[in-house]
Amino acid sequence: MERTAFLDQAGRWLVDSGIQEKDGGVARYYRADLQENRPVSTEITGYAVSTFTYLYSLTGNAVYLESAGRAASFLTNVAWDPALEIFPFECPEGAGERFAYFFDCGIIIRGLLSLWRVFGAGDILEIAKRCGRSMATSFAAPDGEFHPILYLPGKRPFPRSDQWSKLPGCYQLKSALAWHDLYQETGEVDYLNWYEAMLAWSLRTHEAFLPGAEGDRVMDRLHAYCYFLEAILPRADRPEVGAALTDGIEKVSRHLTEIAPRFARSDVYAQLLRLRLLAEAAGATPVDRLKASAEASILASFQDNGHSDLRIRGGFYFGRRGDQLQPHVNPVSTGFAVQALVMWRQYLEGNLEFFTGALI
Repeated sequence: MERTAFLDQAGRWLVDSGIQEKDGGVARYYRADLQENRPVSTEITGYAVSTFTYLYSLTGNAVYLESAGRAASFLTNVAWDPALEIFPFECPEGAGERFAYFFDCGIIIRGLLSLWRVFGAGDILEIAKRCGRSMATSFAAPDGEFHPILYLPGKRPFPRSDQWSKLPGCYQLKSALAWHDLYQETGEVDYLNWYEAMLAWSLRTHEAFLPGAEGDRVMDRLHAYCYFLEAILPRADRPEVGAALTDGIEKVSRHLTEIAPRFARSDVYAQLLRLRLLAEAAGATPVDRLKASAEASILASFQDNGHSDLRIRGGFYFGRRGDQLQPHVNPVSTGFAVQALVMWRQYLEGNLEFFTGALI
């Protein structure tokens, strides 16, 4: 296989499989067993903007820029609610009461900003700024927390439960990277202050996150905990942050090795590999090349590059139980995996250059 074959095949899947609808929205995943896409998700479409823009930066192929533009157009023209200044979870026809996630809004902002850096359309930045400020006010909760989910249009907090995505937690810092990125682009200090406040809260609370589940459910929390580790990268030069990053990588690696024979998620392998490389680049901890090489090999095994069905070929499966790949071909898993494998090759070749704004 050629050096870039995995990249080209994944790119073709993202563009040609139908995972992106004609209006630009991107489905949550493709169910290979049922031969159907799940509904379009604004969060996944935000990730797709980041992914397409990243692919364009690597290849210069205009088809990726066009796909990113269509996804951004869906988000800004269809999904965006200008009155509420928020992105809803999904956009079904005739929607009544809807939901909005703090996490999703930050992911969408970061996707839009990734395209804005290339394309420079002013309305993209303006919507990103408005949503960033809305995140800080609409989702605000007592004690420095942020409600994970709101009912729309009233913006009432959704009841919390023991499921990590329905609780405040350190994983939300990945969404708060949107504030960091908005500060980088605008210089408006409010965004920086909000990011720093949430960083401090997350550093105080992250130790309790992984013990919040048992058994195979820890794998899902590893994915979310990696979000926290990704989001502290801009401050890895601070001793307490560097220590949390180093310790966190070791914890994720240990849990992943233990649980993977029963249940493994491709996105966790991708996130861990990216973290290893970026932690060394930030001066926090050197890459364990033996472990990273094994993780890259396992991650590559989640891509189906020989299937006859274009709705599957080139995409990365979400997970594996035992030896059985699960029938979910996932655009976010694909984006994470391609970025991690490209970064790994760049690292081995000695030419890895990266900034956190490009992190899908």
